[in-house]
Amino acid sequence: MFEELTAEADRLLAEALDASDERDPRDYYRSQLKELRVSNPEGYDAAIEYYQNKLIPPIASGEVEPLIAWMEYGKFLAESFTPGQTVSINQSGESHPYDPTTTSGKLVLHIPESGKGGRAILVGLPSELSPAQRATYDVLVSGKHRMSG
Repeated sequence: MFEELTAEADRLLAEALDASDERDPRDYYRSQLKELRVSNPEGYDAAIEYYQNKLIPPIASGEVEPLIAWMEYGKFLAESFTPGQTVSINQSGESHPYDPTTTSGKLVLHIPESGKGGRAILVGLPSELSPAQRATYDVLVSGKHRMSG
């Protein structure tokens, strides 16, 4: 039964991705899950529970828009690593409070709380980053502090 729900949710996500300017986040989220399993087993269990009960069934039934639901899952994963604030970065590099309904074309990052250390965690990527978004990603997520030439 769950396999059928997953197949339908995947189909609906594929349709939404085809109609949008967004990248498929699932591979990146799988990498985060692998890291979470090692660093925070309780968080990993909670992420699996969320996936099985709060992500796939509502997408498959058409209750939620797939891209928004997946973005919320990415935010949940990021918060499992560290407390902080999730923000969206528009094409000019301006930061705005996270709103899952307005993230199209924006870079979405989870910024750790002050004093918690660590880099920003990627939540969502548009299909192409603007130069300002690329610079933000390079500094906050990748930790690069030199201009690439």
